[in-house]
Amino acid sequence: MSYGYGAYKKTAVSTASKEQILLMLYQAAIKNCKKAIEAIEERNISKKGEHIGKLQDIVIELNNSLDFEIGGDIAKELSSLYDYILFSSTQANIKIDPEPLEGCLKVLNTLYDGWQEAIKQMKNNTPTQKIEG
Repeated sequence: MSYGYGAYKKTAVSTASKEQILLMLYQAAIKNCKKAIEAIEERNISKKGEHIGKLQDIVIELNNSLDFEIGGDIAKELSSLYDYILFSSTQANIKIDPEPLEGCLKVLNTLYDGWQEAIKQMKNNTPTQKIEG
């Protein structure tokens, strides 16, 4: 990675909103899931492990960021989905089988699309304040 690109990515993350960071994490999880599937299909065992490890690191971070007091049942459901992804990706890693990762990819894509829509709705419903003088 060139210095300029690395600096750009660091700036993009440090200036992003919480919502943008959430979407970036999902994008990175999806990317690593796809790359792990490709690595299994190509029988590249070291790359498989590398990408599954990155996928799991992201999912663990997403799970650790859940607030069960505020999120309630939604946070519990998300935690269950994250547990499913961690279990399935571990099975894919052990069995060198892309099928469990394909299930993970479906869940990740669904969550990404849902968050993207929720963020869009939230922005559309945010009232603009008028400054009266």
